[in-house]
Amino acid sequence: MSPRILILLLAALSLPVTATEIRDFAAPSRQAAYENLIKDLRCLVCQNQSLADSDADLAKDLRTEVYNIIQSGKNEDEAVKFLTDRYGDFVLYRPPVKPITYLLWLGPFAALLGGGLFLWRQARRRSVADDDDELSAEERQRLERLKAKIEG
Repeated sequence: MSPRILILLLAALSLPVTATEIRDFAAPSRQAAYENLIKDLRCLVCQNQSLADSDADLAKDLRTEVYNIIQSGKNEDEAVKFLTDRYGDFVLYRPPVKPITYLLWLGPFAALLGGGLFLWRQARRRSVADDDDELSAEERQRLERLKAKIEG
């Protein structure tokens, strides 16, 4: 295969990777709002990607939905409210602090505190066990006799 054909083939295969959605906005403020939203909203399929980063079909649909909301004149807060009403707080990368999300916000700190307490208890037990390892006078005499017997 000639190098030209190989280069053309690689270029043709890389076209879908570079494809982006073109969105027209009447005002730069609406475009900024759209871009902020798609960066701050989570793809419901990928879960670890924002809508801006995801190529999933649902992410494309959600980007279109966000575009339509912004184009209709609603602000970012109204768009977020609409999406959270429909999909729940999971669609947000930074969900609000409320009773249903306490575990999400406080769970890592509780796990860290629990791990620290566990390690502290283990160290304390070990230090108490080390104190108990000292030999009594009788045990030392017996140990000395055994050493003398072994040495000859």
